[in-house]
Amino acid sequence: MSTEYDIAETLDVKGLSCPMPVVETKQAIDTLDADEVLEVVATDSGSMSDIAGWADTTAGVELLDQSDEGDVFRHVVRKTA
Repeated sequence: MSTEYDIAETLDVKGLSCPMPVVETKQAIDTLDADEVLEVVATDSGSMSDIAGWADTTAGVELLDQSDEGDVFRHVVRKTA
């Protein structure tokens, strides 16, 4: 997955460990309007599965993209409702 998205906000959670990347992502998503896209950049490798799992089980959000860029993990999440 490597599509460009119209990012409304970028959340930097580098240096934070589980569960904080998910907690911060949820808080940031809550401030967005429907259909806006949040980019999350993290250094916790567990964020790949944590954010994917959170998005799969949370109504109103959709995981659009994830990438592993070495020491940085990038997540793109859309608020759907």
